[in-house]
Amino acid sequence: MNEKMTIAVVYGSARQGRFCDTVVNWVLTELWAESGIRVTLIDPQQLKGPADEAAVNVAALEEKIAEADAFIIVTPEYNHGYPAALKELIDSCYEPWHAKPVAFISYGGVSGGLRAVEQLRQVFAELHTVTIRDTVSFSNVWSQFDAAGNPFKAAEAKAGLLVMLRRLMWWASALKAARGENAYSGVAA
Repeated sequence: MNEKMTIAVVYGSARQGRFCDTVVNWVLTELWAESGIRVTLIDPQQLKGPADEAAVNVAALEEKIAEADAFIIVTPEYNHGYPAALKELIDSCYEPWHAKPVAFISYGGVSGGLRAVEQLRQVFAELHTVTIRDTVSFSNVWSQFDAAGNPFKAAEAKAGLLVMLRRLMWWASALKAARGENAYSGVAA
């Protein structure tokens, strides 16, 4: 399968002044350098209405998730878990996630967001996704990037990202072919 795969990069945070933008911008720079990938963004800040209390626009979210072949979740760790905005986004739809691979890039304090990722693996299992074992993690993230948003250990970060990305793309290709041959919704019907 030589067609371009669509990877949706999902922002895990909706906080004002979030560090997520720095990490996502680095990821996007690296993804744009890769061939065979089309990138879309799913940002909980962009999916809400004008009022802070507004719920996620489910129709827009379902469309973005349905068009994606794979996902990279960029998440911080808040209080030993993942952010509420990410949980709301994930729980806002169900079937569009099915039979698609999900990879994680996490960041935070000393744990680098890995506790959030372990919890997310359980959530995504319930959505019938395949989570990629390899992750990219930034511990003490505020000291990992320069003022321009570049990782201080750029080669190391890129190497980890490329391993994760190659495995994500393998699964994306395999699952896209499988969904094309047999709709996942009909497997257990």
